[in-house]
Amino acid sequence: MTCYVGLDVSQKMTAICVVNEVGQRLWRGQCRSVPSEIEASVRRHAGVEARIGLETGPMTPWLVHALRALHLDVVCLDARHARAALKMQLNKNDENDAEGLAQIMRTGWYRSVHVKSFEAHRARALLGARSQLVGMTTRLSNHIRGVLKTFGLLPGAVRGLPFDRRVDDLLADHPDLAPIVRPMLTAWRRLREQIAVFDKAICAIVKQSATCRLLMSVPGIGALSVLAYISTVEEPNRFKRSRSVGAHLGLTPRQYQSGESDRSGKISRCGDHLARTLMYEAAVVILTRVKRSSRLKDWALAIARRSGFGKARVALARKLSVILHSIWKSGAPFRWSAPAMSA
Repeated sequence: MTCYVGLDVSQKMTAICVVNEVGQRLWRGQCRSVPSEIEASVRRHAGVEARIGLETGPMTPWLVHALRALHLDVVCLDARHARAALKMQLNKNDENDAEGLAQIMRTGWYRSVHVKSFEAHRARALLGARSQLVGMTTRLSNHIRGVLKTFGLLPGAVRGLPFDRRVDDLLADHPDLAPIVRPMLTAWRRLREQIAVFDKAICAIVKQSATCRLLMSVPGIGALSVLAYISTVEEPNRFKRSRSVGAHLGLTPRQYQSGESDRSGKISRCGDHLARTLMYEAAVVILTRVKRSSRLKDWALAIARRSGFGKARVALARKLSVILHSIWKSGAPFRWSAPAMSA
């Protein structure tokens, strides 16, 4: 008889519940959130054929990979779906949540979530760290501008190192402001230096990956966007159709249909925020900076003329996610439009 196990994981302790095929509780208890102790409890009370379910969370990748390495059948459940089922319980506690997860596993009413490899998580951590530092430099530069503006000093619309030099020039004639602004400017410089270090690390990863180089044949796709895309999708065969990637990144409209009512809303914005943002940026690059003609750009410009730049950007970002997946699976580079024949 197959047993079903629910794990409600916290940083220190994990609540475990075991139920049988008819939903009867066989055992529940707690152990430390250590893979070896969880394995021992599961094998003791559920046997070797147990099916284990746990929700998505910060510790999920580590636990899932560790338990699978111990030859346990582990499924990662979408936390939103699990929460919808667990809300039916009158009393909310770890033991009841673990039993609810076990019952969800038994009934099969769940959506399995792909757990990325540690390599993909390292790439995501690198991109996330860079994104955090970029945001910090932006906030610092804006604060410096605000302080200087109060005293009638305007650095102007300059970015990067010219901003650094321009602020130094302004402070040369205002020594009373230097003790306030220079420490922030020093921090700004250090952040820029670390961002450059991250950029070199990202470029090194991209250069070593044949897949990254292949996908960068698509216009608008650079090192950041390609690494974010690959680390998000990771396994192209997870998607039977390339169009599904657009929905995975939250770039497809929400739908509400009930009876005679059937309407589409804004895009869902589910999935990975960073990958979706970089797809937007790639779309803007194609629409505004890429000079070479292509059917992809012409298609997006037609949408912009008909429905506006915002909708064209979203549509092009979704189209790019589909094209990247198709190129990844086929192994063929992006095909530009053939040049027009002269008479």
